[in-house]
Amino acid sequence: MKRLFILLTVLSLTISASASDRTPYNWYCQHVKNEQTPDIDPSMKFIENYSAVYIDKCADQNNKTIYLTFDAGYENGNVEKILDVLKEKDVKGAFFILRNLAEREPDLVRRMADEGHLVCNHTAKHYDMTTFSSCDDFICELEKLNNCVLERCGVETAKFYRPPEGRFNEQNLIWAKEAGYTTVFWSFAYADWDNDNQPDPKCSLDKIIQGVHPGEILLLHPTSATNAAILGDVIDALREKGYTFKTLDELAV
Repeated sequence: MKRLFILLTVLSLTISASASDRTPYNWYCQHVKNEQTPDIDPSMKFIENYSAVYIDKCADQNNKTIYLTFDAGYENGNVEKILDVLKEKDVKGAFFILRNLAEREPDLVRRMADEGHLVCNHTAKHYDMTTFSSCDDFICELEKLNNCVLERCGVETAKFYRPPEGRFNEQNLIWAKEAGYTTVFWSFAYADWDNDNQPDPKCSLDKIIQGVHPGEILLLHPTSATNAAILGDVIDALREKGYTFKTLDELAV
């Protein structure tokens, strides 16, 4: 009877741990001002156990780095404008793309790589990755994007992965790390994704500048007309504040 009790206890703990691994989370960071580092929800601190990043923790007021990242699923004319600004300002970024962009706009994806930007993995179809129950299915979704980018664009994707809509669970982080990916979240984003309800450019510029902080990983959607209009001013203003733009492959994980 005692051995049966121990066996049932171990089985119960195993099931509980597995359920915990699959608890879904929605990533977010609160906006803060005065170049202060935003805190993350304590319940999501475990991301650090799996080499996931949302900020450059080595940055400070004497080393004011910032990382531009873009989530791109399609082109509406603004992605090209964003690339034009980055080229003019000599700034490199990371583009987390979907298969749709690689299939429909291979020249655009090649341009990203040719101009020194990282082409990264936002999955093939923008699924909720917390619904995947096996490692094979999870990695297959990432590899579908990689294979498409290589075959259609002739470009190797960098080993950086961003969960669609920032939705993830602990198991996703484990699988991504085991496959050699760094999961990349963000420390600042704002409501820029609705093309039918674009935010005011001046308000958006002020919001981004007021929320900047050393080591920031900034998430922007390059389909945003507002972002295309203000990106040059954002870059100029942040440089004036002493910030240096770096790419994710320079980030110590």
